[in-house]
Parts: sequence; structure tokens; C-alpha cells
Amino acid sequence: MQRLALAGATAGLALLIALVAWEGWQDVLHAFARAGWPLLLLVPLRVATLALDAWAWRILLLPLAPARAPGLAFLLWVASVREAVNRLLPVAGVGGEVVGLRLARTRIPDTAGVAASLVVEVLLTIAVLYLFGGAGVVLMAHIAAGMDEVWTIAASLLLSLPLPLLAWWLLGHGTAFQRIEHWAARLLGPRAAALDGAALDAALAQLGGRHGRLLRALLWQLLGYVAGSVETWYALRLLGHPVDATTAVAIEALTQAARHAGFLVPAGLGVQEAATVLFGHLAGVGGDVALSLALAKRMREVVLGVPALLSWHWYEAVKVRRYVPRDI
Repeated sequence: MQRLALAGATAGLALLIALVAWEGWQDVLHAFARAGWPLLLLVPLRVATLALDAWAWRILLLPLAPARAPGLAFLLWVASVREAVNRLLPVAGVGGEVVGLRLARTRIPDTAGVAASLVVEVLLTIAVLYLFGGAGVVLMAHIAAGMDEVWTIAASLLLSLPLPLLAWWLLGHGTAFQRIEHWAARLLGPRAAALDGAALDAALAQLGGRHGRLLRALLWQLLGYVAGSVETWYALRLLGHPVDATTAVAIEALTQAARHAGFLVPAGLGVQEAATVLFGHLAGVGGDVALSLALAKRMREVVLGVPALLSWHWYEAVKVRRYVPRDI
């Protein structure tokens, strides 16, 4: 997996360089410079959308510790660390969830329950992406003149839909993680599995039966994705190409769908930029402005992500010092 991630990062970086060269780096820098320091307001906008995602996760965690459930501030910090790991480190989009599990367990000791909440949260995110991406296809159909690329995304969403549906069914009615634990023990030895497969399957089945809670978490996540369109609307306004809310939602939805389709590329490097340029062009946004939009979002990821990673390492260092015995 690490080799795939590094290969994906290399390919994504090459794609990003090619995009900048194709659009003309001077035009891109000019558009970027025209927006000025107000682009930094993308950071608090992203914090607001992360807060909505963190609240959705809290809804899933609440049954595990009704009296001592983690607060929104803590889960918002964990969400920012998870995103920073996935966006800035070569982990192919999965390392953030592992880190999130580790951090959440410092407040809720139920490992199987926390892991189940993360698995369900990821599946809800996939469901939200289908809903949001479908809305983006419908909206772009009313905006764009050329629709070949949009229909390709729509066809990809439809053809891949059975996979998440099958995953939902297996996790709710099967023993998926017991089987994974069994296979891991046969291949790598009895100590290979870090989680109790049976306990995790039971926690997933229990959480999967809370339909009202799942629906509330899904709606909060969906609201977070819609709120993320405000970043696109605001940045394009600063870049000198204002669009209406419908266009901003269409660009954001299809870009997110394309970015998550390339999950093996760490941080969607190059994929996110190419998708933004493509769907921005379909919506009538110039290539240099669309690429400046993508780079502005990349800047926001770095400005928000680096402090999150530093805070995470500081947190881990404090824990290590706390439990290392001192010489007498």
C-alpha cells in the first residue's frame, strides 16, 4: 500500500505540474495574487465544515458513552488531524481514520465501538458523496454546454453503486471482520489482528440498527458538503469570476466525486486540481481561474493541516513523557 501511495503521489505531482504549465503559471499566479489575503478566510470556512462532520461523528459515538461523550471541540481537533493526515501525508486516504481511532480511544475506551463508528462514518460519507455527486450532475446539466465528462462521472457513480450497497449489507448482516481476523491470523500469525473481529461485527450490527441516528449523521455530513460549496463560491468571487450558488455547488460536488474516485492518490494531488479545472471550464470558469481556485484550496489544506499535525505530535509526545518512568 505504501508503494502504491508513493506511486500515486508521484503521478499526481506530475499531473499538477503539467496543469500549471498548460494553463500558464504566470496567469495562475496573477489570478491568485489578485485575490490577496482574504483567501486566508478559507481556513475558518473549512473549520466550520469540519465542525459539521465532527458533530455527525459525535452522533455515532454518543451511545458508547452517554455520560462522558467527547465534546465537539475535541472531535473537531481529531477531525482536523484526520484530514491533515489524509491530505498531507502519503497514506492513500486511510491513515487518518487509524489516527482518529487512536485519539478517540483516549476518551472512549471501547475500541470495537469506536472502530465501528469510524467504519459507519466512512460508509455514510460514501453515501453522501453519491447524493452530492448526483446533485452535481443534475445541476451541471442545466449549466454546461458540453456534458460528456459529466455523464462519465454519472455513469461511474451508477456502475459503482452496488459496491457500497454490498458493503452495507455485509457489515450489517455478516461476519466480515471475523473473517478478516481469521485470514490475518492464518497469514501473519495469531497476534496479527489488532481488533477483536467478533466484537467489531457486533458493534457494527448494533450501530447499524440505529436507523434514526444514522439518518441524522448522514444529514449533518451532507450539510457539511453543501457548506463546503461556500468555499468555492467565496474563492471564485475573490478571484474575479463570481458565480451563483448553483454553479458553486455543481463544481464542488463533481470535484469531490472525482477526487474521492482517485483515493489511491494521496491528498488527491493533481486529481483535485484537474477536476476543478475540468468542471470549472464546463461551468464557464477560465482555466487559470479554476486552477487558482484549486491551488487556493490546497493552500488552505496546508495552512490548516500543518498546525493540526504539529498538535498531534505534541499530544503524542506528552503522552509518552507521562508514562515513561523517571529515574530516581
